[in-house]
Amino acid sequence: MFFRQKARVMTLTCHAYDQSFVEAIRAGGPDANGQRAEHAVSPGTATPCRSCLQNVPKGDAMLILAARPFPAPQPYAETGPIFLCAAACPPWQEGSLPEILTTSITYLLKGYGADHRIIYGTGRIVAREGLKSYAADLLSEARVAYVDVRSASNNCFLTRITRSDDQCPPPRL
Repeated sequence: MFFRQKARVMTLTCHAYDQSFVEAIRAGGPDANGQRAEHAVSPGTATPCRSCLQNVPKGDAMLILAARPFPAPQPYAETGPIFLCAAACPPWQEGSLPEILTTSITYLLKGYGADHRIIYGTGRIVAREGLKSYAADLLSEARVAYVDVRSASNNCFLTRITRSDDQCPPPRL
């Protein structure tokens, strides 16, 4: 996706959760708390799968688990609940804005450095319409390696946004 920021075009990429983690969870492996995922049935709304980046369809089986989208535990490595489609789903591929970033009125965005620590002053709740612009603004700063998007109401991790030319890995446990 292309966003114009200060007379230049920046290509941003939204990332699905690391597929090796997703597959391990679906196979019964432990989550970030060392527990197996809980099984539930999706009500069809407010159940964003962190693999396909769409809501788990109504009536479909889903998994509820704890995730930490950082490479290692450290003080800024937040852990929280996420959902996954219980059955294999095609992981999100680069393209237009994923569904999970179009269904809420507001989102919480935070910039992180290459050391995976929050860059103070970057956290902001933004309206859906301003999400792309604020992400591009943050990523135009050299010290920002990636932007994590979270639920503004529940603080749950939704997706990671990077510059498309960056080699930042997808979020993982």
